[in-house]
Amino acid sequence: MMFVGVIRYKNMDIWICSYIKGMVLKKTTSKPKHIMFCFVDHFEPQWHKPSYEVERQRVDRWVDNYPKQVENHKDADGVKPQHSFFYPEEEYRKEHLDKLVKICQMGLGEIEVHLHHDNDTPENFTKTLENFVDLLHKDHGAFSRNKETGKLAWAFIHGNWTLCNSRKDGKYCGIDEELTLLKDMGCYVDMTLPSAPSDTQTKKINSIYYAKNIKGRSKSHDSGVDVEVGKEASGDLMILPGPLSLNWARRKLGLLPKIENSDIRRGMEPTKDRVDLWVKTAIHVKNKPDWIFIKVHTHGTQEVDMETLLGNPCDEMYTYLESEYNNGDKHVLHYVTAREAYNIVKAAEAGEEGNPNKYRDYILDKPPMFKDQGFTDERG
Repeated sequence: MMFVGVIRYKNMDIWICSYIKGMVLKKTTSKPKHIMFCFVDHFEPQWHKPSYEVERQRVDRWVDNYPKQVENHKDADGVKPQHSFFYPEEEYRKEHLDKLVKICQMGLGEIEVHLHHDNDTPENFTKTLENFVDLLHKDHGAFSRNKETGKLAWAFIHGNWTLCNSRKDGKYCGIDEELTLLKDMGCYVDMTLPSAPSDTQTKKINSIYYAKNIKGRSKSHDSGVDVEVGKEASGDLMILPGPLSLNWARRKLGLLPKIENSDIRRGMEPTKDRVDLWVKTAIHVKNKPDWIFIKVHTHGTQEVDMETLLGNPCDEMYTYLESEYNNGDKHVLHYVTAREAYNIVKAAEAGEEGNPNKYRDYILDKPPMFKDQGFTDERG
């Protein structure tokens, strides 16, 4: 009974078997490991519905402090840390996006799509996101177009972790066929996961995979087909998760290991042991273990966490990544946006070799914000 209680701790029973299986079957490689480090942000200036002045202060703090924080950091390609701002449709303000674009045009990130919704319909969901994507593209230069379909191409994070109506109680979504709708609108990757300890967490973890809508079923992305070298894309939507594991270096009451869910905030500072665990988890395209993807996430506008995100903890994280995982012998570091991570995944799938830096724009080009204002992007 005690064992059953342990594995049900914080919904661990959903994913613990997959975690154990992944540890047993983990592949190694003698090649230098290229590390793609992707920092995604559920960027919500209207968190807890503050005054407009507080919203403005939150955004301005990023505009003022983030460029200073990363000024002296760079990866093996000379690229500074990248921040992908997943901005919520329901919190749109033009002036906030204009400021974030300025950060991006300094070569420090890109804009992507976030949405909180509840009891929604497919028709309203589609109309809402299509209008928002079009607005971000026309007014802020976000998103490039898919060369095959001509549609605007964008990455997505679902608010409240509830992609594909994945909460057991059905709250904060309402649409079982969400994967298909996202694909049809032009979304190329979802980066919501991991969501542990929430019950929205999937069984499939630490794998880049294609999920397929299962008619009449919620949480269709609970399983899927791994993205694999030399194999054709399948399913409806690529799922690119962050590391999910157990951190035995940190224990609750000295007994149970803490859940490592790649979240960065106060109380979950990005310490050296966590960075080491992200690297050890080694999320990669199947049969390409020398290209590792680390996607971490945060909620960047919450005051309680800003000292962590814009202060010493994240500064020290970048320093540690650059000193320990960028020696050119065993590890090579690449700071990437969500779009660039996707492009490099697709390059691995196609069997490309060499320096992943060559494939930052492999499928999807840089968005217009970098081209229409005389900006020379440092990322090549």
